Amino acid sequence: MITASKLPPSSTIELDNLDDLSLEIDQFVHYCVRSKTKRLIDISGAIVGLTITGIIAIPLYLIMQLDDPGPLFYKQIRCGLNGKPFWIWKFRSMIVGAERQKHLVKNQAKGHIFKNENDPRITRIGRFLRRTSIDEFPQFWNVLRGEMSLVGTRPPTPDEVKNYCSYHYKRLQVKPGITGEWQVNGRSQINNFEDIVRMDIDYQNKWSPLYDIKLILKTIAVVLTRKGAY
Repeated sequence: MITASKLPPSSTIELDNLDDLSLEIDQFVHYCVRSKTKRLIDISGAIVGLTITGIIAIPLYLIMQLDDPGPLFYKQIRCGLNGKPFWIWKFRSMIVGAERQKHLVKNQAKGHIFKNENDPRITRIGRFLRRTSIDEFPQFWNVLRGEMSLVGTRPPTPDEVKNYCSYHYKRLQVKPGITGEWQVNGRSQINNFEDIVRMDIDYQNKWSPLYDIKLILKTIAVVLTRKGAY
């Protein structure tokens, strides 16, 4: 049971991003953010993950140049704890200049998210990276920096946040994660924003260090079987 003593004082924060979004949100920070055990798990996992990322980066870059020449990494503004903007890193899985062509692709999702199962902007190597979740590996750097956690809520974009209803802001009370409830319960097949919100809030209600470990193990199993990915 969560008691008031486990929660830090509420704070008013301002969210500014490249789209000139400015919001003031008065909310609590979930007590898992203060957990030293969770942070230790994050640092340990990030070191292992970055080691693997370093090993595969060069051969992946060479393959990528044969498929669609361009940068190895892709970065995008996302909203973290208390809505604080940060650069999230991924291995590039789309063609160069994909954002400029976004308006040409139909959104198959409901709510404040964008998804298309057959998005033509995804490269051949990019589709493999997404199905195996290898495109997410550079986010271990975000975890090491403390901007993300191994397990948390899905990291939203500023465009999503500026359209939030009041109860959606609870998602910002924890650090976003590389994995979470949505990752082990459908992944890319979840096309309804409200389902993601429900899972993110459910994660906060269930949180414990052991629950994080459970989700990490389930994520490994889901990734190996490529269940729910496209």
